[in-house]
Amino acid sequence: MNILLFSSLFPSSQRPIHGIFVETRLRELVKTGQVQAKVVAPVPWFPFKSSRFGEYGQFAATPRQENRNGLEVHHPRYLLLPKVGMNMAPHAMALGALPTVRRLQREGFHIDLIDAHYYYPDGVAAGLLARWLGKPFVVTARGTDLNLIPQYPRPRRLILDTAARASGSIGVCRALMDSLEQLGADATRLHTLRNGVDLERFVPEDRQAARERLGLPPDGVYLLSVGHLIERKGHHIAIGALPSLPGVQLLVAGAGPEQAALKRLAQELGVTDRVHWVGVVAQTELKWWYSAADALTLCSSREGWANVLLEAMACGTPVIASHIWGTPEVVSTPSAGVLMGERSSQGLVQAWAQLGAQLPSRAATRQHAEGFSWDATTQGQLRLFESIVGKGAA
Repeated sequence: MNILLFSSLFPSSQRPIHGIFVETRLRELVKTGQVQAKVVAPVPWFPFKSSRFGEYGQFAATPRQENRNGLEVHHPRYLLLPKVGMNMAPHAMALGALPTVRRLQREGFHIDLIDAHYYYPDGVAAGLLARWLGKPFVVTARGTDLNLIPQYPRPRRLILDTAARASGSIGVCRALMDSLEQLGADATRLHTLRNGVDLERFVPEDRQAARERLGLPPDGVYLLSVGHLIERKGHHIAIGALPSLPGVQLLVAGAGPEQAALKRLAQELGVTDRVHWVGVVAQTELKWWYSAADALTLCSSREGWANVLLEAMACGTPVIASHIWGTPEVVSTPSAGVLMGERSSQGLVQAWAQLGAQLPSRAATRQHAEGFSWDATTQGQLRLFESIVGKGAA
C-alpha cells in the first residue's frame, strides 16, 4: 500500500522538532513493512533566507527535497498572502503542491491513499488534491484545527465539507472527534487513534546522573515546562506559581516570541534566579531533562494530545497538567500525575501539593506510559487504511 502523507506540520532540516509526532507516526507505520510512503510537506513561499526574518527565513531556507530517517520528503512552496491568508490557504497549498504530486506519479509512485494531518488548511487542501487526482483521503485532527479554527465561518464550512468527502477522520483524542461530530460530521466516519510514545527513546535515567550531566545542583527541586514560548502553552502560569513554591526551580525548555515577556514576569515576581532558560532541546536529549525533573508541568489552554506528557511519564517523571481536551485521557491515574483544578498559578500550586501528597514511584509512572506504545495506533491505521483502499479496488 502506497501512502502519500500530506502535512505542513512535518519536520524539516530547518525546523527539526516541528510536528515530530507526525513523522513518528508515519515511521512506525512504515516499520511494519506493509506500507511505502512519501511525504509532501508544503511551506509558504518567502524570498529571503536570513535568520533575521525568523520563521519565514526558515521557510525560505527549507530544501525542496530531503531525506529524514529514511523518508523521502518534498517541500513545495505555496503563496500565503497577508490578511486573506486564512481563507485562501487551502487552495493555495493544494495548487502549490499539485505539480510535486504529479511528478511523483510520473516517476512511478502510485498513490493508494492520501494521509493528511491537521484539518485546516492541510486537510482541506488534501481534499482538493484527492478530488483532482481521484484518490481517497483521510484527515487527522490534532488540536487547534478543531478546537479553535471552526469559530471562523468559512474555515468551519470547508472543514465540514472536507469531513463529508473524506473516507475517514481521525482524532488523536476522543474529545476532538466529539467536537467534529458536534459541528455536524458523520459519526460513523470518525475514528480515535491516539499518539503513542517512543518507549525506547524515552527511558528513565538515574536522576542524580541526569542532573550532573546537565550541570544542575543534585539536591535541587525541579519543575520542568517544555514547549514553544507562546501564551497558550502557559509558561507564565508556571513562573507565576514560583513565589508560592519556595525552593522550587523552574526549567523552561523551548524558544519563541514570548521569551522576553516571560523573563520580565520572572523579574517582576522576584524569581529570576529560580527560572532556568534551557532553550530548544533535541528529541534525543529530552530524556535527560525529563529524568532530572521532579515533575513536568503543562499549563496549556489548548492541546489535542500533548506528547510531552507521555514522554515525561516514559522517563518516570509524573506530570501536572491543565484539564483540557485529550489531557484527561493521558493523565488518567494517580501514577501519571495530577490535573489542575483550574488553569492558573494557584491551580498549579495546589496541584503541586496534591502530587507531593501522593507521589508515585518512578516505576509506576513508567508503567503507566507503557500502556501508550505506538502499536495500537499503528495497527488501527493499517486496518482503517486497508479497508479504504480495499473499497476503492473493489
